Amino acid sequence: MEIGKIPETVLKRSILKKLTVKRPEVLVHSGVGEDCSVLEGGDYDIVLSTDPITGTATDIGKLAFYVTANDIASSGAELIGMLLTIIFPPNSKEEELKKIMDDMTELAETYNVEILGGHTEVSEAVRQTLVSVTGVGRIERGKAIQTGGLKPGQDLVITKWVGLEGTSILAKQYEERLQKRLPDAIIQTAKEMDQYLSVIQDARVAMQVGVSAMHDVTEGGIFGALWEMAAASGVGIEVDLKKIPIRQETIELCEVLEINPYLLISSGSMLIGTGHGSRLVKELEAAGIPAAVVGFATQGNDRVIINGEERRFLEPPKSDELFHVKE
Repeated sequence: MEIGKIPETVLKRSILKKLTVKRPEVLVHSGVGEDCSVLEGGDYDIVLSTDPITGTATDIGKLAFYVTANDIASSGAELIGMLLTIIFPPNSKEEELKKIMDDMTELAETYNVEILGGHTEVSEAVRQTLVSVTGVGRIERGKAIQTGGLKPGQDLVITKWVGLEGTSILAKQYEERLQKRLPDAIIQTAKEMDQYLSVIQDARVAMQVGVSAMHDVTEGGIFGALWEMAAASGVGIEVDLKKIPIRQETIELCEVLEINPYLLISSGSMLIGTGHGSRLVKELEAAGIPAAVVGFATQGNDRVIINGEERRFLEPPKSDELFHVKE
């Protein structure tokens, strides 16, 4: 198998097909594209999500916090706490552990999230530091939002710009290479795109307006997220490529590195299904969050990207472009 997410066909036949136990307390079960599981919890339902950081060894404490916080936010829930697993390769320095925890605790204080515990070790099983986070959230009973809630006729809204996380990672990881082709100002701006990685406020505004589906755009980029939301919801989609918001810095970095920006990891951008697309965009922009209606859901299973006169069908998510940069 290739580096990156397991292909959907493998996920279905080798993982999901084997999950035969379905407990009645579980309100949202494992499924394609679902960011979270939801458990009954009295007046509040409990929302759980877990994710590792594997695509980079730079700023992994910050990235690990945001990827899980964004998953919980995509359900509409309030994040309460996190469990951390940190595994270092041999000969790692304590300073790296301190940096990870400094970043994690700074963000935990910002968002009032408790670090509940976890596990830390050094192991020959890894070649670079691995951080995995499990998030725990809560939401009023019966109000959790799923990736699979999109309905035909509803609008598709994208917040901020796609490719944010990948752009920041690439600018830091390949800075010297990029400097040969791009101005320093573009590279510096690209590196600083990690300031936009949270979608917590995006989700709060969306919940106030009213939504049926939310999905944070992570590995596999916006094309992967569109496929996952449509597949989870059992609907088709039509999306105008030219309406997908993307920064010029992202386009230029991807041109130099010969990768597709629409298949690039995009934490910081939220894909939302709603019957109130224009209103949602207006409310997001009033909160200082750029957003755009990019398409809509349709009956059937056709997942179509429109680029002028060209119409092409989306394919199931593949390995993220972050892993396809030629050395």
